[in-house]
Amino acid sequence: MTQTLRAIYRNGVFVPQAAFDLPEGTEVELLIQPPKVLSPPVTEPEAKKQFLKRLIERMQQNPIPVDAPHFIWDLLHEHR
Repeated sequence: MTQTLRAIYRNGVFVPQAAFDLPEGTEVELLIQPPKVLSPPVTEPEAKKQFLKRLIERMQQNPIPVDAPHFIWDLLHEHR
């Protein structure tokens, strides 16, 4: 039976993102997916500096409201 287990590679170890009951010694096959957030295609130092400056300005113009709900783990991760 095929099952999906999400994990993040951290310090040389795959860390599961949820509890998963596997017998000790179970062999698994990993499918590596690219990050969902991609860096902007800016390579020149001055262009990158300007990009980051504009990004910060936009963030400062749209602050998170003080009464915004706090994110919790369940809201930030997909459930299957």
